[in-house]
Amino acid sequence: MSLLVQVFKWDQRCPMLHRVDILLRRGVKKQAVYPTKLAEVGRLVDARDDRYETGQLFLHRIFGYRGVILFPWTARVYDRDLHNPGKISATTTTSANPTQQNRTKEASLRVKANTSASPTAATAQSADAPTSTAFETNAAESTGTTNLGTTSQVDPKEVKGKVQTFYQVLIDTRDCPYIRAQTEAVTFLGNQDSNRSLYAIPGLDYVAHEDIMPYSSSEKSPLQHELFDKFLTHAPDADPPFVGQDTLKAWQEKNHPWLDMSDVHKETTENVRITVIPFYMGCRETPASSVYWWRYCIRLENLGELSVQLRERHWRIFSLSGTLETVRGRGVVGQEPILSPRLPAFQYSSHVSLQAPSGHMWGTFRLEREDGYSFDCKIPPFSLESKPDDLGTPTPATPSAHDKKRDDSD
Repeated sequence: MSLLVQVFKWDQRCPMLHRVDILLRRGVKKQAVYPTKLAEVGRLVDARDDRYETGQLFLHRIFGYRGVILFPWTARVYDRDLHNPGKISATTTTSANPTQQNRTKEASLRVKANTSASPTAATAQSADAPTSTAFETNAAESTGTTNLGTTSQVDPKEVKGKVQTFYQVLIDTRDCPYIRAQTEAVTFLGNQDSNRSLYAIPGLDYVAHEDIMPYSSSEKSPLQHELFDKFLTHAPDADPPFVGQDTLKAWQEKNHPWLDMSDVHKETTENVRITVIPFYMGCRETPASSVYWWRYCIRLENLGELSVQLRERHWRIFSLSGTLETVRGRGVVGQEPILSPRLPAFQYSSHVSLQAPSGHMWGTFRLEREDGYSFDCKIPPFSLESKPDDLGTPTPATPSAHDKKRDDSD
């Protein structure tokens, strides 16, 4: 007997509970506990250890949304928890009772089972004269620029691991209001002569292999997204029964440098795991200077049983020139999200620019636990590396219909 997948949406009177729950039942009808609107999505299929193909429908294991895979990426995952597996339990020893310590050990095992790392990253470089500045575009306030001759906190050379598969995916627009992740997180620089500096492609995401829950559907258009029919076509004899069109291949080739993901960074503090994925966006040149742009996607995930709330962010941004800037502010992207056992994750994107071709970022999030305990959760250090900028301006599929201007002040 196959598994029937249904989508369950919480009552809109509870805005903090907006989410998509997966209800599975094996041939026996069960009475819904809450008054809900139920809609059949499809039938779960066996998860695969190897790579999923373009056109595979899936449910996101963490955020619950419906999606379809466009194409896979191979990323290097730098996981500091795997490098120092005793770190997670050690950080909570002073504040946790024996029961909490046991929970911490369980969370540590969960992290070990679900994460991986990868080869050596570039080390930070420093210079004597600070000739460039850096900024985070969603910063509410900055404490200024400080010249430091070293970046001792950034030492990715110690982290080792292996390669992992991620996927570029389309998100079903019907689920966007119910997920705690930005649905316009994929951005790129527009034409140099355009007044619009940043463009966003709505409804795109990057998903790790272990977060994919594949399912099948008999519908010819099971996903609602304006790019679905332009990128994919129904092929009932294929597996999966949706194949990429020439427009998808052309779009991927033209935009590959700005969509490409290569590094993923992870670190856990007090049962809160931070995942960072940086992307190089390109260089803007003026007669006076060159400005290099990156975007970065950050996921916060609560692995414990007590709710926590993000209160503040504290960034350090190091430029190749030797400049180190400190940025502080309330929350992220104008929010102070709560990470509870029921809604454990929050994901957002932001941007940073340097007047140098490379640099590093790291920092902390100030979190407050429901029992009143506050702590700094480490943001793993990650490199900002540029690429040759001779590949031309990225070309979206249909700019007038699918691209939006993104306010880089967040």
